[in-house]
Amino acid sequence: MKFSKIYIGLLFGATLMSCSDDETTPSIETPDTYTFTRDGASTVSYSGQSTRIAMNHEFGGALKVETNSEEALLSMYNHQEGEADFSDADLNASDKNLKSKTAASADFYSDNATDAAAIKTQIDTWIGNQHDEVFPRWNDAASAGNAGQIADGTSTRYVSAEGVEYNQVIAKSLIGALLADQILNNYTSTAVLDAGSNIEDNDADVLAEGKTYTNMEHKWDEAYGYVYGGTAEKPSDLLKYIGSVDGNENYTGIADAIEDAFILGRAAIVAKDYTVRDTQAEIIRENISKVIAVRAVHYLQGGKALLESQEYGGAFHDLSEGLGFVYSLQFTRKPNTDSPYFTKTEVEKFYEDILANENGLWSASSTTLDEISNKIVDAFDLVLAEAAL
Repeated sequence: MKFSKIYIGLLFGATLMSCSDDETTPSIETPDTYTFTRDGASTVSYSGQSTRIAMNHEFGGALKVETNSEEALLSMYNHQEGEADFSDADLNASDKNLKSKTAASADFYSDNATDAAAIKTQIDTWIGNQHDEVFPRWNDAASAGNAGQIADGTSTRYVSAEGVEYNQVIAKSLIGALLADQILNNYTSTAVLDAGSNIEDNDADVLAEGKTYTNMEHKWDEAYGYVYGGTAEKPSDLLKYIGSVDGNENYTGIADAIEDAFILGRAAIVAKDYTVRDTQAEIIRENISKVIAVRAVHYLQGGKALLESQEYGGAFHDLSEGLGFVYSLQFTRKPNTDSPYFTKTEVEKFYEDILANENGLWSASSTTLDEISNKIVDAFDLVLAEAAL
């Protein structure tokens, strides 16, 4: 369901009733899709986000090639313009990379360089662990305390001595550290949208130099691009999990809620209505944060059940994804606040607790997995059984 123009009309009507006759309230023309034009030309642009999504796809694949060097993997994560890190020449020519946008939002990290650096270092460390611990035992059978491969149905999982599938931890952590952080805490932030003369320029339709869009329009597009800027074959990892949560009958409609908010927020910028814009930003923050929380609980509970039935391959895969989503919780955003649902210290404690027993995931505590799951559902006002589906 796309945003109803009738709903917009009602919303607009309610706004009008609160205004005096002398006030002028701009109308908001909301398209059915994220399509905006000026003088016949598109004003939507998020090519940088599409580039990073493509880089992330190739980087994720490279983490599962045991012949790759640590240097090659780190270079893909921290690509430098002109370096031949990717198979795609356009990606190699790009001045974009993944690391520079990890834990790099204006709201959470502009005044917190220490945490930003620590989070980037954590990703580097997990990349090193994949190379140093998992790649050397790629063809060996995994067992408690020994890295190697382990069957998961028709799939094969490659895990550390603690049962950790580092490529999954990295991928799911970057959903929060890169994608969610840039969307929730940067490009939908007033610190970015209203920076400099953005409001005055947007009010007067002053365009960015050589572009068809205003700076404010472009910042909102960049947030949109981190969700929808991939291709059908290689979508954003966040969009994939928005779809997964929307497929859970208890959260049906969350995908439309997020997309509708992006469309209405952009339309509000065109109409110079920054109150409606900021309301949509809060809707986006609430729902994308919920997606991360639901998937964290889903994987912790799924992994717990598989571990109890000694289906170790599936259990380690689920729990590794759960570890990544748990790490991503520090990049979520409580609506109408400047705070995440869980701090960096809290999610690191969750991570440590899950791996606390001898040989890590091989002997992860069901009680601990339940306790952490319940803390997440309590913080987000979820129902454990519903999120676990």
